[in-house]
Amino acid sequence: MNKGIKTVLYPVKNITGATALFRKFLGVDPYAEQPYYVGFKVNNQDIGLVPNNPEGGVAAFYDVDDIKMSLQILVDGGATVIQEIKNVGGGRLVASVKDADNNVIGLIQG
Repeated sequence: MNKGIKTVLYPVKNITGATALFRKFLGVDPYAEQPYYVGFKVNNQDIGLVPNNPEGGVAAFYDVDDIKMSLQILVDGGATVIQEIKNVGGGRLVASVKDADNNVIGLIQG
């Protein structure tokens, strides 16, 4: 089942500076703060800062129950895999594709 977009990732060059800006802009402290990812939660929306995201730009990620099936549906529909399914910790799996119109579609399970 697809639960809709629940995560938006922003690529950043300076994660320390971006963290300070988003902390002030969003008015909340991050729930995760690592050199490779800083995550904020605002009204059940995850907003992440990523220094080296493979998607190459702002990317929206759909929360799905079955990432393998969702990824296969997209690939069967003509999408190209950007990032294969990857465990990013705590049982959370992520993957991303570019569809036939060059749109980035991200997937998160867990």
